[in-house]
Amino acid sequence: MNLYDRRNFLFTSTGAVAGSLVVSGLLDAAEDDDRHLAQSGLVTGHPKAVKHAEIPGFLSAAQIAPHHSAHYGGALKAVIAADAKLDDSAKNGTALDPAAFAHLKRIVNSRGNSVVLHELYFDGLAPKEGNPEKALRGAIEQRFGSIEKWSSDFVASAKEAAGWALLVKHPVNGKLYNVVSDEHAMGVLWMANPLIVIDTYEHAFYIDYQNRKADYVEKFMSHIDWPAAASRFARA
Repeated sequence: MNLYDRRNFLFTSTGAVAGSLVVSGLLDAAEDDDRHLAQSGLVTGHPKAVKHAEIPGFLSAAQIAPHHSAHYGGALKAVIAADAKLDDSAKNGTALDPAAFAHLKRIVNSRGNSVVLHELYFDGLAPKEGNPEKALRGAIEQRFGSIEKWSSDFVASAKEAAGWALLVKHPVNGKLYNVVSDEHAMGVLWMANPLIVIDTYEHAFYIDYQNRKADYVEKFMSHIDWPAAASRFARA
């Protein structure tokens, strides 16, 4: 699938309204997201480079490196291998017993989601604190009452999440939701577009924070890449 076809697929599959790209700024955001999508490990077959090798005051290089290589990179290897076996079975008739077939299907689902979520997480981190841009700020304030009230709800969600917490926009009703996920393949709202993603598995913070998950979550709020979130919001 080429870049143009992938863009059209993503827009139609996420419920985008025809003609919405003519709105000022949305085309640039879409093209920026296309560049990010084209760099995904699910497209290239190779791990996407991490944006920040370390984030002083938040995440050390010793924390980020194994998270990126072992957990994100490991998920990518697993989904590529499982997909290849399923592809061979479908195209060449290679026999798979039912248990193996079911296991491979679940790997594609879970590990494929892990790849995407990790890329959104790493790409959504900023070295310094920023502020939400106007359109996204307005949407958050309309939905939650204020940035502070959204932040409080997101932090509470992340502290409770065993795997991931996300701010998403649902294209069916246009509402924003803070979503809790306890596993890569759980907690999704179908068709919802992730805007802000935090990894709450222990591997995301244990080297730097040990069992102080709450400290990690609270510091994350000062390292959100708001331009990246705004680009995702414009695309959604």
